[in-house]
Amino acid sequence: MRNLYRTLLFFAAFFVFTGCFKKAKGGDDSNTLIVASPHPLVLIVPVIENFENETGIAVELVQGGTKEILKNLQMHPDSSPYDVLWGGSYASVLPASSLFDSYTSANEAYIRSEYKNVEGMLNRFSDVPSVLMINKKRLGGVAVSGYGDLLNPKLKGAIAFGNPETSSSAWEHLINMLYAAGKGNPDDGWDYVKMLCKNLDGNLLGSSSAVYNGVADGRFAVGLTFEEGGANFAEKDGNIALVYMNEGVVFTPDGVYIPKKIRHKDNAVRFIDYVTGKNVQSYIAKQMNRRSVRSDVETKSLLPSKSGIKCISVDYAYTTSHQSEWVERFLDIFESARQNDE
Repeated sequence: MRNLYRTLLFFAAFFVFTGCFKKAKGGDDSNTLIVASPHPLVLIVPVIENFENETGIAVELVQGGTKEILKNLQMHPDSSPYDVLWGGSYASVLPASSLFDSYTSANEAYIRSEYKNVEGMLNRFSDVPSVLMINKKRLGGVAVSGYGDLLNPKLKGAIAFGNPETSSSAWEHLINMLYAAGKGNPDDGWDYVKMLCKNLDGNLLGSSSAVYNGVADGRFAVGLTFEEGGANFAEKDGNIALVYMNEGVVFTPDGVYIPKKIRHKDNAVRFIDYVTGKNVQSYIAKQMNRRSVRSDVETKSLLPSKSGIKCISVDYAYTTSHQSEWVERFLDIFESARQNDE
């Protein structure tokens, strides 16, 4: 039963949108670029359209979850199906860093010191905290200020959480809750995970977007998501709000990466330099709800200052070495809780 359940989640997570923005002239694909991205279309489309207009390069987009994009790269070691992976958190991509070529963007001098590409192949794009997204009407009178409040019996079945095997933001939240509940030692945080899984009431979603959309439409009262995913709704709907967990928040950058064995290397380099440039970084900070990794771009006033948020530091070398083990352990705990509820 568990293997069947995980198979269904796999296919749900890899619903891939593909589309061409511009067609290369005369059937020549030398002036094209294939970009794979887990980012929401509201971010992807304007950036790619402007890139095409400024460079004349035709972009083909493949949209899907980070984990499944990485799996597809692993399945094609001799010829990458994508020229660029745009998106995917540092914690999710670091374990697969051997899939990517070394390249440091032309804008590295402007990147904040904590987000420098010290690995050689992991250029940072934006700074992304994990948050809780709440639907006030659906929540009723239940107070939510952190992870601890998600254990309230009144929230059983009303919590949206993704599968950390397929969702990058869910993996980020698993890291965050383990460090928070373990008070800095993630190995001590598993008792909390067991209690949370009981309150999920058998609900585990296949993608990051299913979480924030599920809260926005009222199916769930609270969701474990990433800042932009929730802020895009909170900005337009007073019924939606973000909660920065009082136990502490992990900020993890996402990035833009060049896989090995690609066909359009020069175009991939131009894309990385473009999205890490000041124009795009200013756009995502002012028009979207993202935090720039550049030192010369300010955060949007809608978002709270990072200095006012309790931040948790993470040992990414440790989380990387334990990723498979932790995901497997989480799924075992979840499945056990689900079966006990039947």
